[in-house]
Amino acid sequence: TETMPMWIRSNQTKTFSLDKLKNTTSSTLKHHNLTLEMTSNPAWYAVQALPYLMEYPYECNEQTFSRYYSNALASHIVNSNPRIKEVFNQWKNTDALISNLEKNQELKSILIQETPWLRDAQSETEQKKRIALLFDLNKMNNELKKSLKKLKRNQLPDGSWPWFDGGRSNRFITQHIITGFGHLKQLNITYNDDEMSMVKSAITYLDSEFVKEYNNLKKYNADIDLSKDHLSHTQLHYLYMRSFFPYIKQSKKVEEITDYYHSQIQKYWLKRSLYSKGLMALVTHRLDDAKTADKILKSLKENSITSEELGMYWKENTNSWYWYQAPIETQALLIEAFSEIENDIETIDNLKIWLLKNKQTNRWKTTKATTEAVYALLLQGSDWLPITDMVDVTVGNVKIEPSKLEDVKVEAGTGYFKTSWKTNEIQPEMADVTISKKGEGIAWGGLYWQYFEDLDKITSAETPLKLKKKLFLRTHTDLGEEITEITDSTALKVGDLVRVRIELRSDRNMEFIHIKDMRASGLEPVNVMSQYKWQDGLGYYQSTKDASTNFFIDYLPKGVYVFEYDLRVNNAGNMSNGITTIQSMYAPEFSSHSEGVRINID
Repeated sequence: TETMPMWIRSNQTKTFSLDKLKNTTSSTLKHHNLTLEMTSNPAWYAVQALPYLMEYPYECNEQTFSRYYSNALASHIVNSNPRIKEVFNQWKNTDALISNLEKNQELKSILIQETPWLRDAQSETEQKKRIALLFDLNKMNNELKKSLKKLKRNQLPDGSWPWFDGGRSNRFITQHIITGFGHLKQLNITYNDDEMSMVKSAITYLDSEFVKEYNNLKKYNADIDLSKDHLSHTQLHYLYMRSFFPYIKQSKKVEEITDYYHSQIQKYWLKRSLYSKGLMALVTHRLDDAKTADKILKSLKENSITSEELGMYWKENTNSWYWYQAPIETQALLIEAFSEIENDIETIDNLKIWLLKNKQTNRWKTTKATTEAVYALLLQGSDWLPITDMVDVTVGNVKIEPSKLEDVKVEAGTGYFKTSWKTNEIQPEMADVTISKKGEGIAWGGLYWQYFEDLDKITSAETPLKLKKKLFLRTHTDLGEEITEITDSTALKVGDLVRVRIELRSDRNMEFIHIKDMRASGLEPVNVMSQYKWQDGLGYYQSTKDASTNFFIDYLPKGVYVFEYDLRVNNAGNMSNGITTIQSMYAPEFSSHSEGVRINID
């Protein structure tokens, strides 16, 4: 299968060419199928990701609040736009509410049932189907009241929340909960008296903890130099939380310490992480320090990467262990900062494009990531949801009109459709696809060409995923192990050791990646045990089959990776070693393969 991912931005026209189909001259090649997929308005995929949170297995206060926050936010989003309910009703009983992992099985290199990700597919499908509950206002109100009641009951007399009921006061959990209330306030989701008293009580506790941490600087080091950087992540998060509630009076001491930390931000902001810079920009803006806020935003812009396809993003925005190192939440926070401070629609839309392109190849797993991302996508910058214009698509010289095609259904909202051509209908000129989009937003799609060909005649192909495969002969000399690349002139003997080296390059983060590496019939793997492996920061499951070795990668960060394993020569002959293929199970238009290779064994 050869694939060609396609993408376009607002008011653009582009032509994409699948060169291999266009220039094919092989006499042994037989066409099998040509499939075109197109999504006119991917912003609706954000709506499909909306979580409705049921009961959690662990009833800690953080999860109780997450359930309240996510359900309140999701309910607000779907009910603030009447078209969402209308489109959702059209999605019922269609493939729209099935996980991307389960869709388009005929275009994928392996069935989902043969991968380790069947459970992931089922849980995403269930989550999509639960969205219907968000439209049941009575049920939602009861759920929200229930969560609030539980939070009120678990709040300690000093205003804090423990992590679990019965535990000790936890400042981080309390700050996290009150920040969430602040976000809801920004959306004009009003508080009742109970909620307001909870918030005020918690802020009294957090104010005292803020003062206490500052006093501890001097308490444990009388000679401390206060001009150095002492702004911890917890104190910065407090300042962000407190900036949502300027109308709740601060004590003189809190004001003094806030001024001290404000001066620290002005002095040391440049050394901080991406997430911290976003918080600092919002804090200084809300403290009426436009000069520092503008400086931070200017620096963020200068250090960003703007790609026509991927939008605006930051190279250092990667996953790590800490709560302030989460790419989706960081991008959503930066959208909030640019929206509130500058409100430059073009910049905000570029930031939103990165989030949507991330959704194309990744499943948003955490509730927090998803709600923050959906909030940023649907409630900031241009409103992309009302756009109903279909993308104009021309394949070869023929304009595609999905409404007039037999057995082709256009999905409500996303405008997604899929059509295909059989063996005798496929012509080389169909390799050229022209797409044009009217109106705001982005669109994407893919062209898939499936064909039969002798393995040796297959040449390598690449998309944003690139594969190279090489075979090496392993020998032991007086100087130790040596490897030499196997070429057409290399004579292998029965008993030789062969090392397979696969080099993989990806220009973006992706999930659910499958690599299938075929091998010649005269080679057998040294290690036949299937197992989970960890190498160079990449975790994957390696599974050995009769004619191939499979690699299943849950999460593939952007970068270059090398896989190696050994084979033993056990039969003589001249044989094909096949090809190596790679494909995203979530977005099958992202695939690649190596070229076919022959080996000679004496």
